[in-house]
Amino acid sequence: MREEHKWRLLLTAGRGYGVDAPHGDSPPVSPGQGGRPRRGLAGTVVLTPYGPSPGVPGAGAACVGMVLVAERHSRRGLGRRLVRHALEESGDATVFLFATGPGRPLYEKLGFVPVVSVDMLTGHFSCPCPGGADGHASDAGVIVRAATAADLPAVRALDAAAFGLDRSHLLVRLPSFADHFAVAVSGDRITGYAAAWPNGRATVIGPVVAGDRATAQALTARLASRAAGPVRFDAYTHHRELASWLRAHGLDGGFLCTLMVHGAPGTPMDPDRCFAPYSVALG
Repeated sequence: MREEHKWRLLLTAGRGYGVDAPHGDSPPVSPGQGGRPRRGLAGTVVLTPYGPSPGVPGAGAACVGMVLVAERHSRRGLGRRLVRHALEESGDATVFLFATGPGRPLYEKLGFVPVVSVDMLTGHFSCPCPGGADGHASDAGVIVRAATAADLPAVRALDAAAFGLDRSHLLVRLPSFADHFAVAVSGDRITGYAAAWPNGRATVIGPVVAGDRATAQALTARLASRAAGPVRFDAYTHHRELASWLRAHGLDGGFLCTLMVHGAPGTPMDPDRCFAPYSVALG
């Protein structure tokens, strides 16, 4: 399965729900296997909970992802049932998700409202200034190095302030989930972080959280230059200069996803400091 690596993260950090395919759709038993036919899935959804930022009251939030319906079961209302189930399971929490164009009408009918979009950019990254070795500054003077275990408390604090929610349960998994995990530093202070992880044939760069665009670019350059193949970067569309920089260095796209929210007018995310989501299945 091309996305097995991501699925392992989703099902350990969140809660997965599936709908069994009818018996008539079960794959046949191979000769010599014996036993009953294997059951397939007609649809899936994953709900990932987030707590509020430290010191912020509230019920937190949850992300709905991987709303998938097998083609042979489409147009039967199964996707709607899966999302409604996720909403019921989330209780009083604000719920958000990333919607593709075809899925957006369904989510709007269920009460989700659009907030911001991401442009999925992919390609082979080419840059004359790939970020350099640890401790060496980029052209913009940003110092980037590999993250260590000692950096995690500062990364969690930076992320909570930027993302507006507590996603510590995902951040502590970054060292094992990501191929590369880097931080930007100024003196003894961490000013940004980013990770790169495998997904199918591409290396996804995300999350990217930084105090400014120059820091986000330095982090991205370091990680993208180390990718063996194509790179994918889900760029928030309000960061136009970052997207232009990525396009100038080999990435291209045009496939848009829209961040939508249910139960609140928006998300607590600071749009100026969040440059790429962890994943469109996680926010």
